[in-house]
Amino acid sequence: MWSVRSGRRGRAGDRARWWAWWALLMACAVAGVAAWAVAGSGGRFAAESWVPDGAPSVRAEAVLASRFGVGDPQLVLIAAAPGSVDEPSAARAGRVLVAGLDADPRTEWVRGYWPARVPGLRAHDGHRALVLVRFRGGEHVAREAADEVAARYTGRKASTGPLRVAAGGRAVELSESERLSKYGLRLAEMVAAPLVLAVLLWVFGSVPAAVLPVLVGAFAVLTATALLRPLDFVVPASSFALSVATALGFGLAVDYSLLLVSRYREEAAVRVPARMVVAALRTAGRAVVVSAGTVAAALCTLLVIPLPMLRSLALAGGVVVVTAAVGALVVVPALLVLLGEHIDRWDVFARVRRARWRDPDSGEGRWARLARWVAERPVSITVAGCTLLVLLAAPSLQVRFGMYAHRTLPGSSPVAATARAWREDFGATAGAGGPGVVLPGLHGGMALDGYARTLSRVPGVARVDTVTGTYRSGAREAVPAERAALFDNGYGSRLEVLTRSYARDPLTPEGSELARRIRAVSAPVPAAVAGLGARLADTEQALTRRLPLAVGLACGAAFLLLLLYTRSLLVPVKALLLNGLSLAATFGILVAVFQQGLLPGVSGAGITDVLVPLMFAVAFGLSMDYEVFLLSRILEEHRRGAPTPVAVAAGLQRTGRLFTSAALVFAVSMSSLALAGLLHLRVVGVGLAVAVLLDCTLVRALLVPAVMRLAGPANWWLPGRRGCSASRRAVPNPPSQ
Repeated sequence: MWSVRSGRRGRAGDRARWWAWWALLMACAVAGVAAWAVAGSGGRFAAESWVPDGAPSVRAEAVLASRFGVGDPQLVLIAAAPGSVDEPSAARAGRVLVAGLDADPRTEWVRGYWPARVPGLRAHDGHRALVLVRFRGGEHVAREAADEVAARYTGRKASTGPLRVAAGGRAVELSESERLSKYGLRLAEMVAAPLVLAVLLWVFGSVPAAVLPVLVGAFAVLTATALLRPLDFVVPASSFALSVATALGFGLAVDYSLLLVSRYREEAAVRVPARMVVAALRTAGRAVVVSAGTVAAALCTLLVIPLPMLRSLALAGGVVVVTAAVGALVVVPALLVLLGEHIDRWDVFARVRRARWRDPDSGEGRWARLARWVAERPVSITVAGCTLLVLLAAPSLQVRFGMYAHRTLPGSSPVAATARAWREDFGATAGAGGPGVVLPGLHGGMALDGYARTLSRVPGVARVDTVTGTYRSGAREAVPAERAALFDNGYGSRLEVLTRSYARDPLTPEGSELARRIRAVSAPVPAAVAGLGARLADTEQALTRRLPLAVGLACGAAFLLLLLYTRSLLVPVKALLLNGLSLAATFGILVAVFQQGLLPGVSGAGITDVLVPLMFAVAFGLSMDYEVFLLSRILEEHRRGAPTPVAVAAGLQRTGRLFTSAALVFAVSMSSLALAGLLHLRVVGVGLAVAVLLDCTLVRALLVPAVMRLAGPANWWLPGRRGCSASRRAVPNPPSQ
């Protein structure tokens, strides 16, 4: 009989190994094709765009550029002379510079101090002058042209005579941001890689096991990047979105691999790798599927917000979550079958590792004791924990949203220095982001005069120029006929709005509010408002209208998935409320650090609008991921008959080290982004690191056990479900771990 069973086991083991080799070969083939597709694409990604497609401000800018030859410059050149910019040699070089730019076929228009010596385009010190340029074509074409022109006229090898030229402007700022983003990510990888490797070796307990998440992460990122290429025509993928998705994919690869390997090791009594893998897939595999569905659903809700950057992140993140789950459910089980007992070899920390960490069944563990301690005082833990989260969230009430343009760049950046000089050292007429208004079909007259007078009284407006004159605080001054002709043509009339100093930076709350005030003024014909402030107002309007829908969809999807998974009504509600408190506390910490300047050396610029939904989606998905980690084992113990306190203690003991270790790996990876000089990368990195650490400590380790202890049998109540608690047999003692 023993020989028959042994033969059957041998044949079953051979079949399992055959399927494992087949699965690995297929995974390697898919990864190889993906790597070839990514390498063949040349690494080209779409530019980051935070303005809604077809926004009114974008259409108005296009009209100003094509019909009137004006608008916000995309390239700003500041030419500095050893002496005065009016000296013959400097003036001659300035005229050559402007003529060369004007002759470029890609140029839409050029406004320079030379040759007409426009007063507003000369610095107060008389040693510097401005040249403003706008290019034809879309954003991507303009960036390429601006980069090429900036490289030609700046630097020591530039042939600009006595002038020394520095470049800035929107197009160059975007390119500088992308360059520093790539540099910061490489630096973060160099710093984080050894730290993450050490954590993985400690957490997984062996070299082969620590390699598993690396393989799954590589498979997920390569496959996701390749899949995003044919989807470019739907939602173009930006480099920033792909960077965040890459970090998320690796973090989920660690989560899922750790969950499967840990569950596999718990089945060591079976002694048959194939059966151990099957048992792990039946329990932990199900949790991986639920977790991936929850995280992907949270990210995909960003698709309802009509901002290209967020839609790019939604698509990239959703794809990488799916590929991480598929990789974990295919690669990890196959390698576990093939490695068998070798999965536990080469523990580099064997000498310093305590025996209780290696064998959790040697006695009641620390996590179970923590759960028991919380269960003895659930009210005080719940009140204290929620109060702390509310206090941490309090600074978010003083948040200042904006895009902040050059202020997201490090102070040492030459592009940031050029932007500061443009706005601080030149006059109000230097094209520093003032709104432009287009009135189609209206050509002068009393209607335009009345509209301009009203517009000049708007708070924040210093002056309004148009065909009928110049207006200050409702009073009109005549303008020369040749200047008036610049504001009228066959299409209609335009108005140029010059702003006061406090509203001159357009990508701030003051800039967007000014654009909204201008739009609120009643016009004789439908008015189109252009400018960076109007762009920001359009972005904020899109977020205000669609963000509640995105949040509602994310919460609804998470609620339904947890409801189906737990067969409980209270557990999903509890998860959503605690996750909301945790996210609010994270946001409050970000406001205190990056807006109020709580930490020394951190600029208090503000929080970028588009980062709020981005961080909500990623942090919410990770919070639900750790929730599923914990619930999977609590449910398993409860369904075996354990009462709620015992099930919570056992579940926390089994998974506490797992989700804290996974959060530590992710936090190390994301916090390394703080080394980058870019404000938005630092906000994302620090914010997500804080979010996962708050979630795995205060929320998962303390508040979840306390709230479940208070709820008792109500945790498992579901309308229409009978005997949800009565059928559970009591277990006298918790599983010793």
